[in-house]
Amino acid sequence: MSRARNNNVRGPTSALTEFLRASGITPTTVARRAATQQGQQQQAAAGPSNDDSQQQQDQAVSSSVSGRPSRAASRRGASRRESGYGSDNLDEDDEENREEEKDENGAEEEEAVEEPERNSPAPAKKRKLTKAAEAKLKAQEKKKAKGKGKKGSGDEYEDDDDPYTSLSKSMWSNGSKPPVGDFENCAKCEKQFTVTKYTMAANPGPGWLCHVCAKASGKDPFKKPAAPRKRKAPGDKREVVHFVENRLPTLVNLCIKVVTQHIDDVESLGDIGTLNVEAIAKAMAKNRSLTTENAKLFYNTTNSKLVLYDATNLPSSAFESLVYLNPNLTSLRLDFCGQLDDPAFKVFTTSLPALERIELLGPFLVRSPAWKDFIKAHPNLEGFLITQSPRFDLDCLRELVSHCTGLKELRLKEFGKMSDAFLDEIADNLGGQGDSESILEYLDISSPGGESCSDAAVVNLLSAIGGSLRYLDVSKHDLLTDEFLLGGLQQHTHSLESLSIAHCPEITSKALASLFNEWENPPLVSLDASRNPELQTDALEAIMKHSGSRLENLNINGWKDVEENGLRDIGRKGKEMRKLDVGFCRNVDDFIIKAWLEGEDVKGRKKGGCTELVELKVWGCNRVTPNCPKKLGLALHGVESHIIKRT
Repeated sequence: MSRARNNNVRGPTSALTEFLRASGITPTTVARRAATQQGQQQQAAAGPSNDDSQQQQDQAVSSSVSGRPSRAASRRGASRRESGYGSDNLDEDDEENREEEKDENGAEEEEAVEEPERNSPAPAKKRKLTKAAEAKLKAQEKKKAKGKGKKGSGDEYEDDDDPYTSLSKSMWSNGSKPPVGDFENCAKCEKQFTVTKYTMAANPGPGWLCHVCAKASGKDPFKKPAAPRKRKAPGDKREVVHFVENRLPTLVNLCIKVVTQHIDDVESLGDIGTLNVEAIAKAMAKNRSLTTENAKLFYNTTNSKLVLYDATNLPSSAFESLVYLNPNLTSLRLDFCGQLDDPAFKVFTTSLPALERIELLGPFLVRSPAWKDFIKAHPNLEGFLITQSPRFDLDCLRELVSHCTGLKELRLKEFGKMSDAFLDEIADNLGGQGDSESILEYLDISSPGGESCSDAAVVNLLSAIGGSLRYLDVSKHDLLTDEFLLGGLQQHTHSLESLSIAHCPEITSKALASLFNEWENPPLVSLDASRNPELQTDALEAIMKHSGSRLENLNINGWKDVEENGLRDIGRKGKEMRKLDVGFCRNVDDFIIKAWLEGEDVKGRKKGGCTELVELKVWGCNRVTPNCPKKLGLALHGVESHIIKRT
């Protein structure tokens, strides 16, 4: 047993302990110094007649001279660790541990005193003090000398600043915290509770508080610390010119605020007029300020048409009030009506008997049974334009095309359940029968939520209703190919005015050029063929040759490979052009824009030019410089120098 105890095996120590040991600070030296100071204090308090104190002091001095701590000092160190001072003695030497065990057993006490020190580590070199530390130490010794014999002197507190004898953190917090999961009694309400990591110490101590008493004291134990603010990394400052911060409210905002505050007295203004009411509705939509209170401005029992461009803030009950206060509506448009649900839509079914056209954007909450009841109650519908309705299924469409056979406008945009079966139902029920032709003029089946419809289904649909169509939108049906163009549009449509084939990547430039070169359809007014990067110059030249004399809106955004000659054709033949989007066409530059705005010189005379152009978008055209020509009344968007402010 003695050999096992006298070995020099040590456990792992912390980095702080190793640093202090290298600096000459060990538990032995700390205990020695504490014993010396305590002996001096006891001698000063009891006087020279106290033999025990004198004996303890002599022992402390002799132990400091010999380099070994006395047994009394060892006992005091052990009692200090038991009372909460152990945070300063994390790693003690095996020699001292052996002495403590021998003191407790009472059998090996003398053996520990006479044991040679060959197994103990060599004493560390004493740390050299700085001049400031030496001056401070001398001043403290002078004060101690003056205060000898004075009981209760205030100079006794000078020793509290000493880092080796100061109280550990555990003493300031009423002792070490009990382990998580233990039971403790609350210091305030004396009820037993389970200790968690959120348990807080009582103030004043001692003891610990339960969660209820901790909250009652004004401190929330569950409060999370505030996250530190992240500093923004320095970078290039970019300023978008088109969006300017309004420091002062505009006149429109002030008018809307006044009207909202005095909505009950708005009738005293008299007849505002239909145009003014629509202008106010658009202005309120920009600020999203339409509420249940100010929506009454647009209600009237004589209204036959109602348009709300942003109904985001209207709850379900507000839609019911809308119907009750406008019972004679024949046309209703509600944008962003996401809070319209089945109970409110049931009021639409029962209280709008004259409704002929309905246009809704975002009726997500209306379910299939509510749609069916509404369709059955309005067989005279001529316009059914719905965008983003995930619950409108094939059964609802069957009810629609079977009951509302007089439909002229049909929009099923961004429908998640769109499929070829939808198109077959429309073709079978709304197509021409016998010698009679279909009356459907407007069809929008763009942006299907699932898979794209096939060529066969679209061609079959056009063969049934294509003769009467004036507007067709099949954007984002990415499975449509050249068969849709040549076998569907070219063969079955003869009165189309607006066509949208955006994001149909399977369509080739050759097929599109062939369509416009041989198409018997009148010139188009609007064409959107954007997001088709494979389309090239031959297709653009065919488009301008066929429809340039009447074309007002043209979008070829993404035609990256179109050549300069094809772009100049827009200015030569597009005399009626009003809105033009040529974003990401690489060959657009200042000279082409000049030819569009001013025309081209032909034998000293200006010819051509888009004289009616009011909007031009050149996003991604990096050859357009700040010196590009401009025109009064033209809105030019996308010039990089207008977007990025260089510093």
